[in-house]
Amino acid sequence: MKSSPVSGKERMITLDIIRGFALFGIFLVNMPTFHSPEFMKSMYGIPADYSGIDHWIDVFFALFVDMKFFTIFSFLFGLGFYIFMSRAEEKGLHMNRLYLRRIFTLLLFGAAHLIGLWFGDILHTYAIAGLLLLFFYKRKIKTMVIWAFSLLFAINALFSLMLLIPASFLEATESASAASMLYGSMEEYLHVYEHGSYIEWVSYRLGTEVPAMLANLIPAMFPVLAMFLFGLAAGKAGIFRDVEKHLPFFKKIRTLSLVISIPLVMVLAMYMTKVWDLGVKQEFAVQVFTSLSGLTLCFFYISFLTLLLRKEKWQQKLRTLGYTGQMALTNYLMQTIISVSLFVGLGFYGDVSLWLGTVICLVIFSLQLAFSTWWLKKFRFGPFEWLWRSITYLKLQPMAKKETKTDRINDKAV
Repeated sequence: MKSSPVSGKERMITLDIIRGFALFGIFLVNMPTFHSPEFMKSMYGIPADYSGIDHWIDVFFALFVDMKFFTIFSFLFGLGFYIFMSRAEEKGLHMNRLYLRRIFTLLLFGAAHLIGLWFGDILHTYAIAGLLLLFFYKRKIKTMVIWAFSLLFAINALFSLMLLIPASFLEATESASAASMLYGSMEEYLHVYEHGSYIEWVSYRLGTEVPAMLANLIPAMFPVLAMFLFGLAAGKAGIFRDVEKHLPFFKKIRTLSLVISIPLVMVLAMYMTKVWDLGVKQEFAVQVFTSLSGLTLCFFYISFLTLLLRKEKWQQKLRTLGYTGQMALTNYLMQTIISVSLFVGLGFYGDVSLWLGTVICLVIFSLQLAFSTWWLKKFRFGPFEWLWRSITYLKLQPMAKKETKTDRINDKAV
């Protein structure tokens, strides 16, 4: 039997809109790493030192954006894995073979992105963690959920151990030599980013950023795989296939996740604004509560949007987000290409404040909304989605969209 990708009629618009919403949040969080030396600061545990409006933007991001949208994206990947595998199975295709080609192609995208453009690539992590989903596809939903919670407990318990170390002890162990090393490294880092050629820039990153990211691969996989498993469980339970049937479940998740999120966000806010000081290093406390609130707010955002999008008027209002989410891979990679070209290529690296970077992010994403809407009116897939699917199915996919009478009527209605 011939293998073929999911047609437009089979897509779930709600999931595309949620994916577009997640893509926007991820871009907001990633933007500071595009225009400022956040990598070098994180390497040496140096907290961001913002003031004025930048400080409050940073607080807002920590409370409501950071780790909240990345988890949504990961959840949707696990759900998408189930949809891909189950449809391949229904059509009698070699689903494992198809999925392995799909995941290997994603790994190639991630490797090229990581090495050639930006240290913060998540695609290579998704690809490697995604391989492990093959071992869970046939497992019970309960087993998936237990594994997901176990992984999250393990990584957050590890983070929490750092809270047992008094801040005074950590500060006492910081030596002048470390500060000197940071200064020298930061000088070199900025010089390469601001004045190096592309070859010099990539060569430098191969010796600094890329090894650090690969060394962090295993701990980074824990929350990713956990959210993959939650998405896989949701797919197997069919809760998005029939939202009306599972309405009480979505309402319960929305209420429960909100109730748990409120105290977590409040504690995080007190640490971010330094109202609360219990003698632990602030950065560790912020990391723990950002991670925990990221999980609970992720489920609140997903359940809230799913319930909201039951109404057709909201689907129409947020449809552009759906087009952007449908082209998530293309838009994710283009965010990097545009940002690196702008800040590194044109020489603005290190000279952009957080608030200006946020404004630039909003402008770029608005252009992506318009472009994605225009593109998908004419074509079936985004450019990188087309390449991904063509390699997966070992066949060039038809790119142009065949407009039907129904499509023309729908366009006029919109």
